[in-house]
Amino acid sequence: MSVWLRARWRHPVVVQTVRATVAATAAYAIAERLSSEPAPLTAPLTALLVVQVTLYSTLTTGVRRVNSVVVGVLIAIGFSAVMGLTWWSLGLIILAALTVGRFVRVDEFVNEVAISAMLVLGVTRLASQAWDRVLETVIGAGVGLLLNLVFAPPVWVDSAGESIQDLARRARQLLLHLAEELRGPLPVERAATRLHQARGLDQDIAQVDASLRQAEDSLRLNPRIAGGTLSRVVLRTGLDTLEICVVVLRVLARSLTDLAKRREDDQPLFPEEVAVVLEELFTHIGAALVSFAVLVTAQASTDGGEAEARLAAELSAAAAGRDRVARLMLLQVQRHPEAWQLHGSLLAELDRILDELDLEHRSRRLLEELDRASASQRVQRARLGRRRVRV
Repeated sequence: MSVWLRARWRHPVVVQTVRATVAATAAYAIAERLSSEPAPLTAPLTALLVVQVTLYSTLTTGVRRVNSVVVGVLIAIGFSAVMGLTWWSLGLIILAALTVGRFVRVDEFVNEVAISAMLVLGVTRLASQAWDRVLETVIGAGVGLLLNLVFAPPVWVDSAGESIQDLARRARQLLLHLAEELRGPLPVERAATRLHQARGLDQDIAQVDASLRQAEDSLRLNPRIAGGTLSRVVLRTGLDTLEICVVVLRVLARSLTDLAKRREDDQPLFPEEVAVVLEELFTHIGAALVSFAVLVTAQASTDGGEAEARLAAELSAAAAGRDRVARLMLLQVQRHPEAWQLHGSLLAELDRILDELDLEHRSRRLLEELDRASASQRVQRARLGRRRVRV
């Protein structure tokens, strides 16, 4: 029970709810003392919108939020000095606010520029009360940022790693189902069902990608994390490799479906000797996918070493099985050449998965991405240095 409660407490929804509630309450209490408004609700509203589950997203959201409100207030003050509130002045201020909002790079808060301008122009035309709205916005954004600085949000690397491993296990489960159906007759309907399941893995990739983006944000600007760039690159390249394998797996399921369409209902896809070796090959590839996922998400060096050894063993067994399948399929195609394209496509798809999971290929890809990340950081530091000189 305690393990379940700890897992629930670290869930992103729970963390977001607690932090947003605390930040909004604290922002309202502070704004009551500093603002002249009787009910400074802009402060808790800003805190609710600013507080995110990572420090990086909170900081970037806070800056854009404050920027949008300040720009909206300035536009409203300018309009209130020359005209009152009418239907045509309201239209003009909305047009101006939305146009300016596109240029000040407030991203998703572009509508907030127009909202702030309308509220200030409609409620009052006094500059002092208009700037109270800016003060409340700064208070809300500051409280949200301070909350994440004092009570640092969790690092979501573990949850992203679990998502990656879960994706690999689902891909392995699909391969095992395909392997079980190689020996006997495979109805087209069942083959089409497996193809539909393979296509469903694309949606799983989108969910894992969202979890990984959250983990990457939690590593940025986090003083508790050393080597955040390495962790981001390792996880991102690992997910990219699994995504390619999932795409190839979908094509593999399609090839088996096309083979099933060429067979009679009572005729197996492959002869017995070919099906047995293919079943073993699918089993080894599925185990290699899980070992690869464990390798890229392992935090301790011992776990990484064990996962690498298992991955190497599974890839070696899979490579040997692939060679046996190629020899047997060659004999089969020589006797019955009518489906040689599909047999060749099946071998090419298996080769692509094995190549993506290869340890040497993985090392080269990782080094290339690390070099690219280092070059990007050098460019950013040089750009910041030039800005400091100009300032």
